[in-house]
Amino acid sequence: MSEVQDGRLDARLLQLIGVVLLGGIMGILDSTMVAVAADTLSQQFRTSLTSISWASTAYLLTLTVTIPVTSWAIGRFGAKRLWLFGLILFLVGSMASALAWDVGSLIVFRIVQGLGAGVLDPLVLVILARAAGPSRAGRVMGMMGVVLSLGPVLGPVLGGVVIESLDWRWMFYINLPIGIVAFLLAMRVIPADPPAGQRSDTRLDVLGFALMAPGFAAMVLGLTQAGEHAGFGTPSVLVPMSIGLVLLVGYVLHALRARRTPPLIDVRLFTSRSFAASVTVQGLVGLATYAGLFALPLYYQLLYGHGARAAGLLVAPLGLGSALAMPLAGRLSDRMGARSLAQGGAVIAALGAFALTRIGGDSSEVWSALGAFAIGLGLGAVGAPTMGALYRTLPPEKVPQGSSVLYNLNQLGGALGVALVTLILATAGADKGSAADAVGGFHSVYWFVTAVSVIILIATPLLPGRPETPPAPAAENERAPAEEPVGGA
Repeated sequence: MSEVQDGRLDARLLQLIGVVLLGGIMGILDSTMVAVAADTLSQQFRTSLTSISWASTAYLLTLTVTIPVTSWAIGRFGAKRLWLFGLILFLVGSMASALAWDVGSLIVFRIVQGLGAGVLDPLVLVILARAAGPSRAGRVMGMMGVVLSLGPVLGPVLGGVVIESLDWRWMFYINLPIGIVAFLLAMRVIPADPPAGQRSDTRLDVLGFALMAPGFAAMVLGLTQAGEHAGFGTPSVLVPMSIGLVLLVGYVLHALRARRTPPLIDVRLFTSRSFAASVTVQGLVGLATYAGLFALPLYYQLLYGHGARAAGLLVAPLGLGSALAMPLAGRLSDRMGARSLAQGGAVIAALGAFALTRIGGDSSEVWSALGAFAIGLGLGAVGAPTMGALYRTLPPEKVPQGSSVLYNLNQLGGALGVALVTLILATAGADKGSAADAVGGFHSVYWFVTAVSVIILIATPLLPGRPETPPAPAAENERAPAEEPVGGA
């Protein structure tokens, strides 16, 4: 792909970004829409909310298990072939979920959806990082961040509209026209895979997969259960988290000793300060983002009596702030580096969270909306430069592995954020006490978000500074191979 002298994105790259994000947004929207429909599905299938919750949990766990093996499959089968396969799998799961006849069939079909999403999610990053190259990684990650920011906010709103206006099955039917268009466009726009002889013939690290994938899944399950039970002391939390920790430690030991078959994730990547700092900061951003997204709707519902759809709309400023900040911060990071932008973003997020510790039950929604907007703006200014820095410093052959680590840590960060917010609110009695208890609980939540923002600020000096080389000159990559790694697509 060509680029003009100032490094702006050319038309072909913009088309690729649009097509890839069109396919990638379906999983983000679907996961949050189903959460909103829990009560409706419980009545429809005449079962408990606990049983219905497994439709979301099974999807999340399957996605988590699939992501690590996708990093290996990219080299073996090619990114385009794998992307089309993931889209088909997700659409088949969507159609089947829409036709589900009981809660058991819905859970099974959601697992199929999760398999498709586990293929698509890391591929979004890999395809765009390869196409952008180091000189444009920040701005492309910033554009991708718009979808990542607005998806969790729009999902509950869209889910509420579907549930109130249409049949619940349309939560899944809606994926079909979007997915078909994304598939047809991907056939034309995504660069062709290299010939079979030029693709990797590395064998799958079966033992590594057997350790790492269920290890991550067990950790996510434990954190999810912690959120449901508002505590970490129950067997349903401690058992899966202990199993997950043992499996992940086992994977690290296995990966360090692996000789004949390369490990799924090279843990020696974490010896690079810039890589370790980037994925850690990004995990903290996920933690703070999901904590805010989870707490704000409850705040509006408990203290103002708003319904689910109105509460979802009032959360939109957080996603909007992030969506506005990420493209600009990502573009600037290609010239300035990640460090100074992330520092400024962490300060803004901390100030926004601190402002939310000052509001009360009689405060206008305007003040909470402004605080949420500031949190989103600040975290967006951290997120895009950090992702851009990750892909500028990774060796080209490690880009799929880096994407796998980034997504899994984001999943863990989000699950941990929700679990901790639930625990904080339950400890304060916010869900069943007086208005004063509720306000105190939400103040504690945003003191927590403030603390996370400060930790991000402390970690930012470890991020890469100004890039060493300027954007590539015009037409440097005009005839680059379709599947060339970072810097050559």
